[in-house]
Amino acid sequence: MFISYNNGVHDFLLAKQIVGDVLKVSNKKGLKNIKSVSLEIGSVSLTHDSFNEHAEDINLENLKFGIESIAKNTVLKDTKFNIKKTEGDSWKITGIEVE
Repeated sequence: MFISYNNGVHDFLLAKQIVGDVLKVSNKKGLKNIKSVSLEIGSVSLTHDSFNEHAEDINLENLKFGIESIAKNTVLKDTKFNIKKTEGDSWKITGIEVE
């Protein structure tokens, strides 16, 4: 059986991970009223297998839509997510601005 992964699904899974990680950081540090989150996104390997040959280029439009869709049901509903495309094969939070 051959399974094909849709880029939109991969982008949505990454969006879910990003929102979850931002929520963890905000809870751990006691951050309130997060105004914006800055992210750097490279090519991210599929989390189900971690094989480099399965690395996909993230569609930033799909990713942003996924983040906003997931965040709207959380304390991050009014947060602006600034996403910058970078080299490499990972993503990271580069900044969190609070009011």
